[in-house]
Amino acid sequence: MAARVAAGTGGGGQIPLLDDLMPWSVRPLRPGRPWVTAPDASSLRARWDLLVGAEGVERDRLFLPSRSRTPLTPAAALPGRSTATSAFARDPGPYPEPVRILHGPFDEQWLIPDHRLLDAARPELWRVADGHQLFAVEHGFVPQDGGPALSATALLPDGHSPAGRPGRIRPLYRRPGGREPNLSPGLPALLTARYGEPVGAEAVLAWVLAAAIPAPGGPLVPLPADGGLWTEGVELGRELLRLHLRGARGGERPRLPGGRRPYVRAAIPPRPDGLRYEAAEEAVVLGEGRVSPVPAGAWDFRVNGVRMLELWFGRRTAAAEGLAAVGPRGWPQERTSELLELITVLALLAALRPRQQALWGRIAGAPALTREELHAAGILPVAASARRPASVLDHQEEGPEGQFALL
Repeated sequence: MAARVAAGTGGGGQIPLLDDLMPWSVRPLRPGRPWVTAPDASSLRARWDLLVGAEGVERDRLFLPSRSRTPLTPAAALPGRSTATSAFARDPGPYPEPVRILHGPFDEQWLIPDHRLLDAARPELWRVADGHQLFAVEHGFVPQDGGPALSATALLPDGHSPAGRPGRIRPLYRRPGGREPNLSPGLPALLTARYGEPVGAEAVLAWVLAAAIPAPGGPLVPLPADGGLWTEGVELGRELLRLHLRGARGGERPRLPGGRRPYVRAAIPPRPDGLRYEAAEEAVVLGEGRVSPVPAGAWDFRVNGVRMLELWFGRRTAAAEGLAAVGPRGWPQERTSELLELITVLALLAALRPRQQALWGRIAGAPALTREELHAAGILPVAASARRPASVLDHQEEGPEGQFALL
């Protein structure tokens, strides 16, 4: 893949950027305090109750104030949420039901959706997050990284980067209800005419998942001149997208073939003291617990050079302080189920890697649409309005201290 980046960026950098194709993007969320997210929802409720019951200096200590948020900071309710907007210290309000989020690539967690607790919640993402929305999440560029350039999710993503080099979050649609694709004006019509088949937003997202190349300035997305190659890439991308979504949008949850499905062979202890892989047995060992079969491709699946299984385990077993230390006393059954699903997803993604590498090889040697051609067709430069959030308000949103927000 690194060779393809070098080849693609030569000759004036004619491979289009993802930013050329999906122009509206949002920076990652910045919660500001680790205790507002957790692998399980029940921990968040326990943390909230402790904070509400604390007073004075103890409340400040637990809250972890920042320049953006303290217990005395009012904040507008997040779009679609009915949380209190007065300062937390004066009126905590009712407990906000947590929302499922994608905490970095492949890690589904929970978040307290209270704007008063989040340094930078990116309300523009919340306005368009609904049952029709999908998000492309860039992983950021790490030299010599052989992992994927981005993830896709139906959950609200926080954009966290395993290597600390976050990319951008790109909603597939600019308005709720799956309306107004976040594609450069004129791009669908150009691709439809070129490939001889309708090209919609999800087809573009599928192609991006299959073909995108990590690069320092953001993912590169080669566009083939050949319609057959486009169709092949979109078909592969749809398989990748199905795995990333894990059954969302009416799809089936990923499953490995019979005989290759991972099972718990020895019970995982309440506090496993480490994680390792036994290649000969295809087993992931968690303390005295054992899960197999786990294909080597799942164990070694990396993003930004970081093994996803090790990152997932570390987030759930690392020592924490303050409210972030409030969590399950043992190893919940739900956590085991999530581990088995993650292994399944990573194994299936790794199994598709040879097809993806073959596609990259064909793309590298085939004629392609260049940025120069996109300029000639009027697709580039992208209009400034396409890079800004669309006006999506069909109701008033409550601002700080109960006043209506002006947007």
